[in-house]
Amino acid sequence: MPASPKTYATVPGRRYPHGATVEDDGVNFSIFSRHARGAELLLYADAASLEPFQVIRLDAQVNHTFFSWHVLVVDLPPGTHYTWRMTGPFDPHGHGWRFNSRVELVDPWARAVNVCGWNRWRRQRNGIQPHDSPRGLVIAEEYDWEGDTPLRLPSEQIIIYELHVGGFTRHPNSDVAHPGTFLGLIEKIPYLQELGITHVELMPVMAFDEQDVPEAVWDAGLRNYWGYSSFGFFSPHPGYCVTPEQGTHLSEFREMVKALHRARIGIILDVVFNHTSEGGADGPTLTFKGIGNETFYCLDSLDKDNYLDFTGCGNTVNANHPIVSHFIVDALEYWVREMHVDGFRFDLASAMARDADGRPLANPPVLWEIELSDTLAAAKIIAEAWDAAGLYQVGSFPGYRWMEWNGRYRDAIRRFVRGDPGLASEIATRLSGSSDLYQANLRQPTNSINFVTCHDGFTLWDLVSYNRKDNQANREQNRDGCDKNLSWNGGIEGETHDAQILALRRRQAKNLLTLLFLSQGVPMLLAGDEVLRTQHGNNNTWCQDNVLGWFDWSLVERNQDSLRFVRGLIALRKRHPSLRRRHFLSGQPQPGSPHLPDITWHGETLNDPPWDDPLAQTLALTLAPARQDEVVLHIMINMSDAACRFELPVFPAMRWWRALDTACVSPLDVIDPADQTTVDPAPLLVRSRSIVVLEGR
Repeated sequence: MPASPKTYATVPGRRYPHGATVEDDGVNFSIFSRHARGAELLLYADAASLEPFQVIRLDAQVNHTFFSWHVLVVDLPPGTHYTWRMTGPFDPHGHGWRFNSRVELVDPWARAVNVCGWNRWRRQRNGIQPHDSPRGLVIAEEYDWEGDTPLRLPSEQIIIYELHVGGFTRHPNSDVAHPGTFLGLIEKIPYLQELGITHVELMPVMAFDEQDVPEAVWDAGLRNYWGYSSFGFFSPHPGYCVTPEQGTHLSEFREMVKALHRARIGIILDVVFNHTSEGGADGPTLTFKGIGNETFYCLDSLDKDNYLDFTGCGNTVNANHPIVSHFIVDALEYWVREMHVDGFRFDLASAMARDADGRPLANPPVLWEIELSDTLAAAKIIAEAWDAAGLYQVGSFPGYRWMEWNGRYRDAIRRFVRGDPGLASEIATRLSGSSDLYQANLRQPTNSINFVTCHDGFTLWDLVSYNRKDNQANREQNRDGCDKNLSWNGGIEGETHDAQILALRRRQAKNLLTLLFLSQGVPMLLAGDEVLRTQHGNNNTWCQDNVLGWFDWSLVERNQDSLRFVRGLIALRKRHPSLRRRHFLSGQPQPGSPHLPDITWHGETLNDPPWDDPLAQTLALTLAPARQDEVVLHIMINMSDAACRFELPVFPAMRWWRALDTACVSPLDVIDPADQTTVDPAPLLVRSRSIVVLEGR
C-alpha cells in the first residue's frame, strides 16, 4: 500500500547496496555522490502526489560514508515514491560539478521509475519547477518464478527477432487486451512460436525519456519512440506497463519473461550505456549530472562544461571509470539474476571502449568485466561495434564472448542482391561466417550477428522499393537517417501498382532473406519483415509512435505467402546443422561426412568459382552433412538479369530434391521435404535474380 502522509523515524542506514532496499525494519536508501556536501531524501505517497509528505535531510556526520549518502526509513512501506536533492559546488567549467539543490534527482539504482510530473519541455522553457522530476519507487522484490530460469541455447542454434515492445502490439488491429505493453507481447507468443525464432531482441525497455526529442519534433506532436534515451537502468519502462502507478513494473516484466521462457523463447535486451537522456550542457539534470557529472560523463579536459559526444546524442558515458563500470555491470547482472533475461545487445558499444578523454582503449575495463562476469557467463552479449564518431570495431571487438552486429555482412549482401557485380569472393566469405573478421583472433562464426535490416534503416520491403529515404515526417527536413542504404527499387521509386515490379520486389525480398538464413553465424530478422511491413521510405522512425512505426497485423493475412516463406526458411535452417556450424568451414572432409569436403564452391560450372571475375553475379556451393542423419545441400545463386544453367554435382545413389526456389510463388517457393520433387541431373536452369536450394538424398 502507498505510504500514508505521516513522518517516519530514521536511522543511519548503510551505504550498500545502492538504491532503495526493502528490509524487515524499513527501507534503506543509498546513493553515490563523491563531491556532494549534503543530501535530502524526498518521500511521496504515490505517483499523483504534488508534494512530498516527508523531506529527510541527511547529516554528513551520520548518513555519509566514503562517497555514499544513506539512511534507513523505519517501517516505510513499498509503494512509496522518492527523489533525491544534492547540495554541492557548481563549477561546470573547472571541475565539471553541476550540483543544484533545487533539482530533484532520480535514483540511478531505482528498481522502478515513474514519470509523475516530469515535463522536459516545460522545464526547458520555464526553468526548474518544484517537484517536476521523474521519481523512483520503492519495490519489494518478492516474486514466484515457478521454477523459471534463463535459457541456455548454444549460439549456433539461435535465431534472433528484433522487435519494439510498444510498436509490436500498439496498432488497433493487434487484437490484444493491453496494447503496447509487456503483457500485450505475451498474447503474441503463439505467433512467435509458429514463426520459429528462438530469441526476441527487445529494443530499449529500461526506463527512458519519451520527451527527449528536438523542439520542432516535440511541437509536431512526436516523441522519442525507440527508447534510446535511458535514465532508469534498473527499471522496466513504465510506458510498457499496464499499472505502473501501482508499482507493477517488475512483476509485469517478469510475467512476460516467464511466458516467453515457457514457449522456449529467450529474451535479449537492447541496452543503452553509451549515453543518457541528460544530453549535453543544455540538457536537463535528471540523475547522473546531479550526483556526479564529472564521474559519469566524458568531459573536455580544457573546459568541462563541454561534453565529449561520440554518440550523436549530446554526451558520452564515462564507462571505464571504476564507479561507472561497476554500475553498468551491476545493472546487467541484476537483469540476469533478478529478471532472468538471456542476453544483451549494446547500442553503439564502441563508445564504451573509450577512456575519459575519448581515446580508444586496447583493453577497456568495462568490456572485459562484462566478458568475465560469472553472473553473465551464460548470457549472450552482442555489440553494435561502432559509435557515431567513426570508431568501427567489427571483427575486433575486445573479448571472446562478444558477438557483433556484422555491418560488413549487411552491406555486402545488399550490394550483391541489388545486382552489383564482382562480389563472389566476398559473398562466399560472408555466407561462410566472415572468417576474415573473426578467425585470426580465435573467434567463431557465432561471433557474427548476420542481418540485412534492423530497426535503424529501411525495412525489408522498403529496401527493395526505395532508392532514397523519405523522412519528412520526422520534421527534420530529411536530414536525419542514413543516406547510404545500398537499396534498389526495381525500376520505380516507392509505391506502385506495376505487377512486374511488385513481383520482382517480392523475389528480391526472398533473396535477401534466403541468403540470411543460409549463412553461417547468427541470423537476426527485423519484426515485420516476414510480412513485408513498410515505413513508406522512412529509414529512421525513432520518433514515430504511430502506424508508421507499428507492426500492422493485417499484413499477416495480406502477405501470408511471405510469412509462409519465412517460416519455411527458418524450418529449413533448423533441419540442417550444416548451416549452423560452430567452427569455420575448412573445405576438408569432416567426421559427419568423411568422403565429402564440408564445403565446395562452384560457379555455373562445377568446381570453378568466379573469384576473380569482375562481372560475376552468380555463385554456387555444396554443403556436406554435419551429422550422419543430415542430407547434402546444394545452393545456386543467380543475381543477374538473365537465367543461367548450373551444373549439378553427381553422387552415387543420391538424387537432388528441390527444397527452395525464390523465383516460384507460394507454395512452391519453399517446400517441405514430404512435398519435394526431384530435379533432372542435367544442368539446372536458375531464373534471373533467384536462388535455388536442393537437398540430396
